[in-house]
Amino acid sequence: MPLLSVENLGVEFQTPDGTVNAVNGLSFTVDQGETLAIVGESGSGKSQTAFATMGLLARNGRATGKVHFDGQELLALPERDLNRIRGDAVSMIFQDPMTSLNPYLKVGPQMIEVLQLHKGVGKRAARDEAVRMLDAVRIPDAKARLNQYPHEFSGGMRQRIMIAMSLLCRPKLLIADEPTTALDVTVQAQIMKLLAEIRQEFGTAMILITHDLGIVADSCDRTLVMYGGRVMEEGPTDALFAKPSHPYTVGLMKAVPRLDVDQDDLQTIPGEPPDMSRLPKGCPFSPRCAHVRDICRGTMPPLEPHGPLLRACHAPPAEVEKEITA
Repeated sequence: MPLLSVENLGVEFQTPDGTVNAVNGLSFTVDQGETLAIVGESGSGKSQTAFATMGLLARNGRATGKVHFDGQELLALPERDLNRIRGDAVSMIFQDPMTSLNPYLKVGPQMIEVLQLHKGVGKRAARDEAVRMLDAVRIPDAKARLNQYPHEFSGGMRQRIMIAMSLLCRPKLLIADEPTTALDVTVQAQIMKLLAEIRQEFGTAMILITHDLGIVADSCDRTLVMYGGRVMEEGPTDALFAKPSHPYTVGLMKAVPRLDVDQDDLQTIPGEPPDMSRLPKGCPFSPRCAHVRDICRGTMPPLEPHGPLLRACHAPPAEVEKEITA
């Protein structure tokens, strides 16, 4: 039985300009100890999928479908019960640690509060555990650092603090939403290595949300490619990177710089992401797709198996697959 099972998830927002359909019929699972990457351009619905799972949508948002976590249906849970799960069994690392940490409080009290709230431990025991966790995420002189404010840390250090806070209660599932955004490449590599070590040490399942395919290949078991709030392609990471069969996945991969290819210019996907309040009737990628057919503009392709992958595309797989080597 999967640790997390998302079935036909829909997320919509009511705005003055109409209804914005951020996520449309999304389904996926995460097993115990597994790492799933959710990738796609900005606006594809990745973060809203995470927020809906955690019950953190904005007030004008509404989620439909089913989200089962460890035998519980999260979307139907009252806020009080959901608060017991958030930060305890399920934790989330947000994009910007500076806005996630309270700038008016020292790091120590913020970490101690998590353990007192969810585990009911005393202040001294909570402080000792906070020091141990800061040590675990490679923050030097952890005991003294508890008495510092967030602005006294670098961006990479603040992200490490957020990771430490998210792991204080030993969650079964960790959702990392763009955890390396705005960090330089060296710090990015350190954070990804740290997350991999944490997964191995604590057996934590992880959802990694990113638009950077470069950090996915070495760190994730499976990859789900989103566009227009839908799944375009999904499968084992090795298989998807070796032989992608969806035009959007191919476009994302060709936009990543490669050391083994002589390139004067980076390739891009023509056009713009869709207006989520006015999605095309058929495949949301059809206006930008080089393999578009008449059926694509009127009918959304079903998610069907192709070897080890699942793909939602009317174009023959062989026609798309040869493009990655072109």
